[in-house]
Amino acid sequence: MKNSLVLIVALEDELRREVLSSHIPIIYSGIGKVNASIATFKAIQQYNPQLIINFGTVGKISPLLSGLIQIGTVVQRDMIAEPLAPRGVVPFSKRPNTLSSISEGHICGTGDSFVTQQDDWLIKNHIDVVDMELFAIASVAHEHQINWLSYKYISDEANESSGKEWSKGVNHGETLFLEKLQAHL
Repeated sequence: MKNSLVLIVALEDELRREVLSSHIPIIYSGIGKVNASIATFKAIQQYNPQLIINFGTVGKISPLLSGLIQIGTVVQRDMIAEPLAPRGVVPFSKRPNTLSSISEGHICGTGDSFVTQQDDWLIKNHIDVVDMELFAIASVAHEHQINWLSYKYISDEANESSGKEWSKGVNHGETLFLEKLQAHL
């Protein structure tokens, strides 16, 4: 089946299926890069989309950000294979270590950990926000030559209170995202 777009969201708590039109495919990937990779690959096989749109929550590194933001670039924050390659770089791989959306926006660092303390590498590398799925989604999209967009709602401040903040704000971006989604329909 050919669809112009498919949505990939980690959790139904972030975006409920019932708030979307029935003709918009939404895939819930689950948390983390492996789950996101599998879900994105399956979505491409099933829907053959021209565009993948990711929505989810992020912790903010840049203190000036709030609300719903658009991501322009994503990096893998937890690829740490030193001394074989610098942090963020997959050693011996020809695949890109930085992936860009079809629109401008903020820089997201993806990793399989929930950020709860300051990480100087994130600051030094101008990472604005952190998540746990986008690099995987963007990588699979890149491999299949499919454009992608990502909108993220800032749910927490990536500090020791992040777990509680995220739990309270996990669904607060839904209405804001739905407004942005209308522009792509």
